[in-house]
Amino acid sequence: MTKKTKVTIVGPAFPLRGGIANFNEALCRSLQENGYETNIVSFSYQYPKLLFPGKSQFDKGNPPKGLKIDTMINSINPINWMNVARTIKADQPTFVIIRFWLPFMAPCLGSIAKLIKRNTNIKVIAITDNIIPHEKRPGDVGLTKFFIKHVDGFVTMSKAVLKELEEFTNSANKVFLPHPIYDIFGSKMNKIEAQTSLGLSTNDKHILFFGFIRKYKGLDLLLNALADNRIKELGVKLIIAGEFYDEEQPYIDLMQSLGIDDRVILKTSFIPKEEVAKYFCASDMVTQTYRTASQSGVTQIAYHFNRPMLVTDTGGLSEIVPHNKVGYVTAINPQAIADAIVDFYSNNKETEFSEAVAIEKERFTWRKFIEGIQYLYDRLN
Repeated sequence: MTKKTKVTIVGPAFPLRGGIANFNEALCRSLQENGYETNIVSFSYQYPKLLFPGKSQFDKGNPPKGLKIDTMINSINPINWMNVARTIKADQPTFVIIRFWLPFMAPCLGSIAKLIKRNTNIKVIAITDNIIPHEKRPGDVGLTKFFIKHVDGFVTMSKAVLKELEEFTNSANKVFLPHPIYDIFGSKMNKIEAQTSLGLSTNDKHILFFGFIRKYKGLDLLLNALADNRIKELGVKLIIAGEFYDEEQPYIDLMQSLGIDDRVILKTSFIPKEEVAKYFCASDMVTQTYRTASQSGVTQIAYHFNRPMLVTDTGGLSEIVPHNKVGYVTAINPQAIADAIVDFYSNNKETEFSEAVAIEKERFTWRKFIEGIQYLYDRLN
């Protein structure tokens, strides 16, 4: 490119925290590395407290180096949306990428998209994490339709979301691009070193449940599986690393009623980026026992650290985790989950799966993701 293509990403970024913010920062950096000029326009006010069950929306760590992040969007102020659109238009990007993950954001993001496009040739591409949310609310469909009608092209990171999108638009300008690997959490650590740094016994077996804890993520299914006597005899312990977005007490009560509380290691505060590597590298296998899913950044962190995975057969998870190659795809019930955990340890699958993960992850590069976005943009012109 003689003249750099300029791309504005609209969505959460530092100091906001969470998987979408992490993704946007990684996308911005990867665009830069591939010769694009890029920035992120993020939120000064993202969620009302009613919609945010966690302790804080903000990351207390250090800002990402080398990224231009403009914190300016107020999700509930229409006057602000006009100012944001005006600022983006003045910067004259070649195209804009908007992250869409929740219908609540549709009035804000849809209005910004509409205003950006008015009297310009700027194209708007949406990366749609979800079309139908995991936790549905009245009005979701109408809000989503409003956003979609102001977008030129769509990227989904699972085939399940692509299929949902087809119910809302007959546009041919939509592509499936697998979620790239997260490479922002540092290098792989020695397992014993990681376990020691977390105060874990190096003699125990450990599986990991990582990320915000919500009902749809099925932690209760995993806890019930852990109560299987075969798993108890194997000496397997479960690390739960992530903040409760549900009421914590029902999970504590379940652990106690199952008699497994001595085999569950609770690290249930927000895990800063600098600590993520320790949890993945200390674990033998990463578990995602979700009831519903679209795609998940957790699988891509596991890929980065060459960790075997156990996922349930829902949404796009089975597209990303080839069964019995890099891990397991199980039915959504405790028995099937327990059977897979037992097979993993009884047949010493860790080395085999880890080696396969190192090969399989080559199909999830950021370069391929960016090439897919560029291909979509070229189709729009």
